[in-house]
Amino acid sequence: MNPETPRPSPDEPEADGAPVGRRLVLGMLGLGALGVAAAPVLQRGLESFLGSAADKDPTGLTGLLPNGGGFRYYSVASSVPHKDEDSYRLTVDGLVDRPARYSLSELRALPQTRMVRDVQCVTGWRVPDTPFEGVRLSRLLDAAGVRASAGAVRFTCFDGTYSESLTLSQARRADVLVALRMQDKDLNHAHGGPARLYVAPMYFYKSAKWLSGITLTPDVRPGYWEERGYDVDAWVGRSNGRDDDAT
Repeated sequence: MNPETPRPSPDEPEADGAPVGRRLVLGMLGLGALGVAAAPVLQRGLESFLGSAADKDPTGLTGLLPNGGGFRYYSVASSVPHKDEDSYRLTVDGLVDRPARYSLSELRALPQTRMVRDVQCVTGWRVPDTPFEGVRLSRLLDAAGVRASAGAVRFTCFDGTYSESLTLSQARRADVLVALRMQDKDLNHAHGGPARLYVAPMYFYKSAKWLSGITLTPDVRPGYWEERGYDVDAWVGRSNGRDDDAT
């Protein structure tokens, strides 16, 4: 303190104390508002980064990074080719009368179903109120003419590694889609685009990404994670030792 400046009396508040306090509070409020406004952008940026990194990470370790309530990204292949409007095809074959091969535009031309559900991973994370939109799997099965000898559906993926399966009755549920859109946007590559399976009432490992094949089989063939100890029936809250609320 300058010795020529009079010292305030102990009973007298400093004249500039209140304005400094107000500036500090207003500054903190401003930073808080900026954080709220920037949070969605930062979250999307983080998810985009993790999605890109996961595409080159067959270990799945990127899925362990914190992601602020967003999606975690997993791939079991060392790399996954990108498919687009021209190169993507989805086959329906096996125990059917009319095998089919759909382009992306043909799938988009079929009646679309939109639903909003929580996405629940068996590892514990959840993304609430997530919109998915696509073709009901039952519609594709009906179009193919499922034979009486079929009892299950096997799903394969263009990563060349992942597979999944459902019983025929599970596959015919109204909340099972060949999804083309998520969060009201076309599915991007990191989310399993251009088309993925979406099994709303089951843990997310059943919703195979990068879907390329639908094959009708006599019996259930355990998928990639089921061969490694996961439950074949993956109902949220009733499998894999978890008791999460149903989505």
